[in-house]
Amino acid sequence: MPLGGYLIVLAGICWREGLRFLNQRGRFLSALVRPLVWLFIFAAGFRSVLGVSIIPPYDTYVLYEVYVTPGLVAMIQLFNGLQSSLSMVYDREVGAMRILLVSPYPRWFLLVSKLVAGICVSLLQVYAFLAIAWFWEVELPPIGYFAVLPALLLTGLMLGAMGLLMSSVFRQMENFASVMNFVIFPMFFASSALYPLWRVQESSLVLWWICTLNPFTYAVELIRFALYGQFEPFSALVVAGCALVFLAASILAYDPSAGVMARRGGPETAR
Repeated sequence: MPLGGYLIVLAGICWREGLRFLNQRGRFLSALVRPLVWLFIFAAGFRSVLGVSIIPPYDTYVLYEVYVTPGLVAMIQLFNGLQSSLSMVYDREVGAMRILLVSPYPRWFLLVSKLVAGICVSLLQVYAFLAIAWFWEVELPPIGYFAVLPALLLTGLMLGAMGLLMSSVFRQMENFASVMNFVIFPMFFASSALYPLWRVQESSLVLWWICTLNPFTYAVELIRFALYGQFEPFSALVVAGCALVFLAASILAYDPSAGVMARRGGPETAR
């Protein structure tokens, strides 16, 4: 297939995802309400209870709402990645992806295009949240708003690929939505999004090990350092490795000859 055809397909999938996002205003509001509730209400209540010591990338003591902001940014991407994959369950059965998956274009390219479209939507949500947080006096270094972009692309790829892998297992949105509750909240709470890991280690060594094995923890830390113009190589390596594993597993799962679709049968096996 010509290169121009690939670009047209990528642009078309991104454009369609953007139009869907604009038409679903409730999706945009819900994506902002969740982190804003934590920022405006919970952070205000925890400010006097949970103190944050001087830990990298911070050079001084910070307020709790400053510490929690990178975790809330990652939460937006987590919810968006799985919600975008939730739409894949519908599209794969009766939507546009049902047709695209049997087109001459490679499935890996179609799946990556779907991930790129979801990442673009999440970027709009993240920067809208950061703009509101700035008015709430959560002021980050100016360079951080630009330096965090590569980190957002990488973490969005990992979380989107994870959701895409999950979407390959389910045929009904109801089942997928129930599983989201068993994935999103454990990943979010068992991480460094809301509290530093040294505090977790002081209270429970088992929970600390769970947090350190949680890939979402490294997504949060990658974003946290990037917001202050710093690069955290170990977190970047973990996130990139998990993204590649999840993406490869998703491509294999959507392979009509070798993946989950082949074992399950149905319209996905058609060429």
